[in-house]
Amino acid sequence: MAVFRSGLLVLTTPLASLAPRLSPILTSAARLVNHTLYVHLQPGMSLGGPAQPQSSLVQATFEVLDFIAHLYAGADVHRHLDVRILLTNIGVKSASLPSLPNSVQNLAHPPEVVLTDFQTLDGSQYNPVKQQLERYATSCYSCCPQLASVLLYPDYGSGELPVESLDVPLPSTIRPASPVARSPKQPVRGYHRGAVGGTFDRLHNAHKVLLSVACILAQEQLVVGVADKDLLKSKLLPELLQPYAERVEHLSEFLVDIKPSLTFDIIPLLDPYGPAGSNPSLEFLVVSEETCRGGMAVNRFRLENDLEELALYQIQLLKDQNHKDNEEDKVSSSSFRQRMLGNLLRPPYKRPELPTQLYVIGLTGISGSGKSSVAQRLKGLGAYVIDSDQLGHRAYAPGGPAYQPVVEAFGTVPCLCRPDILHKDGIINRKVLGSRVFGNKKQLKILTDIMWPVIAKLAREEMDQAVAEGKHVCVIDAAMLLEAGWQNMVHEVWTVVIPETEAIRRIVERDGLSEAAAQSRLQSQMSGQQLVDQSHVVLSTLWEPHVTQRQVEKAWALLQKRIPQTP
Repeated sequence: MAVFRSGLLVLTTPLASLAPRLSPILTSAARLVNHTLYVHLQPGMSLGGPAQPQSSLVQATFEVLDFIAHLYAGADVHRHLDVRILLTNIGVKSASLPSLPNSVQNLAHPPEVVLTDFQTLDGSQYNPVKQQLERYATSCYSCCPQLASVLLYPDYGSGELPVESLDVPLPSTIRPASPVARSPKQPVRGYHRGAVGGTFDRLHNAHKVLLSVACILAQEQLVVGVADKDLLKSKLLPELLQPYAERVEHLSEFLVDIKPSLTFDIIPLLDPYGPAGSNPSLEFLVVSEETCRGGMAVNRFRLENDLEELALYQIQLLKDQNHKDNEEDKVSSSSFRQRMLGNLLRPPYKRPELPTQLYVIGLTGISGSGKSSVAQRLKGLGAYVIDSDQLGHRAYAPGGPAYQPVVEAFGTVPCLCRPDILHKDGIINRKVLGSRVFGNKKQLKILTDIMWPVIAKLAREEMDQAVAEGKHVCVIDAAMLLEAGWQNMVHEVWTVVIPETEAIRRIVERDGLSEAAAQSRLQSQMSGQQLVDQSHVVLSTLWEPHVTQRQVEKAWALLQKRIPQTP
């Protein structure tokens, strides 16, 4: 069976009858399409007659909005698919329904195959019906020249469902924030301009419901606020958020695909109110269950500034049927970022100069991140762990390779303002040495120019020891891995991240420092974001120990699949 990168699914069954059959239809489509699946709603259309069917306007009712939410919720089990419900032929209540465009709509990923739920009498791939389908698809959208067509029936089942299941309305997922009761067949009101906001990280199906409702309500312009800067600080695993420009690029492509007739104004959202709080031309705001209070706050802010309230439309959250115990039970970007933990984010380095029998991981993280505990978990799985702190102690010890250069560089003559860096027994007083270099970039560089090459040499000797012991994976545990340039002697950089507030709490508890001193220590290091930007794998110790263990075991299992297999 051929598999296509992009496809167009034309749904012709009336919505009330289609909803209970939607899951097997999507499953059948997911077997044929592996990337982008466009969905075109044309309930009641026949492909079996002699006349070529034409696209007709679908009245936007709350039933239609609920169906769109239902379809995106059902598509969430097929996460390899980027599903996009096209809205060009869906119109809201107005004095005169707008006419459909005569031109063919361009799509970002022209379909290679057109699919339909239309049922032929005998369930066969009837050529005249397929030809009608292909002509209909190409009259509406830009498709690939060699367009294939597939009738999904009867692959998705006989359709013999209990009659009562066909008459049960879909659960209400969208409602205006007014006390007026809504009914499924109630037409949706249209507005000239409206707004919607969010982080829109890794655009997912819950985002698409929010955006689709906003696109149906807006007739001229939709303002889309995309959270940035300070609004991202409270997000879970912010280091793994897509950059603003990348989020906007994906968002823009989706919006232009589903409703190209709208003008989209995509702007950075830098405060909780955004343009919705100050733009007098806006008429509505689409919110989710969890941001509804924010929407009400926006309206209070508008009233305080002599602006009219916005009509609020609240969208129910989509439930995530596959969430893990430490994840939210809704479809969310936070859960997607959690699932990235342990995955390979970029190709490993090729290091032909390293021992061929050994695969080297550089493990790093900000102070208090739990890096050393992760190193011990990796050791338990079979890795040879090199502790760079211990190598530093060896280098500093009398007779060690860094002892004499450090003593010569920082002197031993005590005075009132500069105590001796040596204890009476000749051992370097690291506390005194640390006070000399802390906050003094010139002195710190003198020290690191001595220490980092020495520790790197000792680490290479440890690698040889790992090979001698028959180990295949070696982990260099080093807080200053990237600052020291030691990424040039590893195949992959693994970073352990936690929020800065949690790191400060741990440092205070572990080292007895003040919060200010802990904050100062973190500011002297590379940030978690800077580390992640150069990392191949990211882990986090933010949750319970068993969650960390599960992450590490996942990362280890994936590592075993990609490291060169030794004979």
